[in-house]
Amino acid sequence: MTQNLLEPTQIGDLQLNNRIALAPMTRTRAAGDGTPGDLMAAYYAQRASAGLVIAEATGVDVSAIAWMGMPGAYQESHLAGWKKTTEAVHASGGKIFLQIWHPGRATHSLLIDGRQPVAPSAIRLENSETHTPEGKKPYEVPRALGLKEIPEIIAMFKRGAELAKAADFDGVEIHSANGYLLDQFLQSKTNHRTDAYGGSIESRYRLLDEVVQAVTEVYPANRVGVRLSPNGVFDDMGSPDYREQFTYAAQQLDAYGLAYLHVMDGLAFGFHELGDPMTLAEFRAVFNGPLMGNCGYTPETAEAAVSEGHADLIAFGRPYISNPDLVERIAGGIPLNPEADPSTWYSSNTAEGYTDFTTAT
Repeated sequence: MTQNLLEPTQIGDLQLNNRIALAPMTRTRAAGDGTPGDLMAAYYAQRASAGLVIAEATGVDVSAIAWMGMPGAYQESHLAGWKKTTEAVHASGGKIFLQIWHPGRATHSLLIDGRQPVAPSAIRLENSETHTPEGKKPYEVPRALGLKEIPEIIAMFKRGAELAKAADFDGVEIHSANGYLLDQFLQSKTNHRTDAYGGSIESRYRLLDEVVQAVTEVYPANRVGVRLSPNGVFDDMGSPDYREQFTYAAQQLDAYGLAYLHVMDGLAFGFHELGDPMTLAEFRAVFNGPLMGNCGYTPETAEAAVSEGHADLIAFGRPYISNPDLVERIAGGIPLNPEADPSTWYSSNTAEGYTDFTTAT
């Protein structure tokens, strides 16, 4: 049943052992300054049998921190810390990409040295709170980025890619999903600009395109992935013209020859219900490179998506938390461990709920 999901596959010039990816997940185990340590290296090495390991969302600047314990990719200590992870994954026979991001409005001044969060427009993230050093706080009204500031945002992503390359990551994934900065620029709900970066579908895509251009000056395009979330409501997202916007983005991204397009087609993070959900088949019609599905897949639905030709890879999130040997369990038809206790998902610098799960072999 699982022969297609477990088959080797190619993304760019990389040969992957199977079509299963470890989805990038927030786990908040970095040091206070964002430096990854030995515990993170052990976590990723445990899961290195995935065809592709995608390390968690990593801030590209001190202003791009969204929660305590998240890792960074903007200073020398981060480089040294991440090298521990890449060395451990490679020693275990795995391939690993780093997901680079900027949260935009989805942060708080208490997390970014008192600075006001930035966004395409001064529109607050509603009906949610975030954890800060002073406890849970409502999100703040962000400051709209000036035109002269946008090149620095692009430069942040390029520097993050440069650090990833120096740390021996096999590639990077550009996070343009889940209501973070690049997604905020893409979507009409959060982008009310009237300049060259807003107004039309083409203009809202512009920042993502310029970030991809900059990052592909560091890595070849076939070592760069991009993540999109067309159906998501997470972080107060969802735009009436979502289908037109994300179809256009995929069409434009296709020209780069990317390693893959990572589409969160599942509805496990919530669905904005502004129309029918976009499917992998829709993206397959406009994107010719490898497609990765994500969000709520089981081994059975993942196998169906791959065997029916809708996806080339499937990323698993929550099942990988408590099953570091997920590939081996799927291959052997071995039942999965129970889902991990959610209270341990984000416990800073502790092995509990992170690296202490049993394996079947």
